[in-house]
Amino acid sequence: MKAAVLLLAALLLASCKSLPDKPVEQAMYDFGPAPVAEGSAPANRLPLVLPDVQAEGMVETPALLYRLAYDDPHQLRPYAFARWTTEPGVLLRQRLQEVLGRERVVLDTGASATLTRRGGPPPPMLRVDLEEFSHVFDSPRESRGVLRVRATLLQREDGNTRVVAQRRFEVQRPAPAPDAAGGVRALTAAADALAQELAAWLRQP
Repeated sequence: MKAAVLLLAALLLASCKSLPDKPVEQAMYDFGPAPVAEGSAPANRLPLVLPDVQAEGMVETPALLYRLAYDDPHQLRPYAFARWTTEPGVLLRQRLQEVLGRERVVLDTGASATLTRRGGPPPPMLRVDLEEFSHVFDSPRESRGVLRVRATLLQREDGNTRVVAQRRFEVQRPAPAPDAAGGVRALTAAADALAQELAAWLRQP
């Protein structure tokens, strides 16, 4: 009898171990609300067209990406259980529209085309190309969010488009923790800083 009881207990234990683990829930992130503006910004500047942010390669996916700079800085890796709610380029455009819109009317390409058809002058266009958007680890405990873009200000005149100005921006912010949540906070802070730098750049004569 004792042997039978022990055998039954062993079978029950084995069956419990064979049950699948509870699936890990995927964490979804976005930039959250934009920081509150300090003071009142003038909202009387010329309108600006802001098309979709252009991205290439891995940056086009909603994966939350990181690099181990101390191991292989050339390899981008996705976090297994954390991702953005949509592609980083979409989130970045939303943030830029919100921040730049405090000083001027920001249009998408459709609204700009409607304005032009009605006889108004074509407003300048800000093209933003996203080149880097990742959580970079310099060591297992030290990391930062790295955001790099190429911004091009374009003006359409007499059926031709000319480049008014172009500049590369790179913004880095330290991550408060060496994990996905820390990377999200660092990259969000970098996006907020980039929006302010672009706003200042556009104010230049």
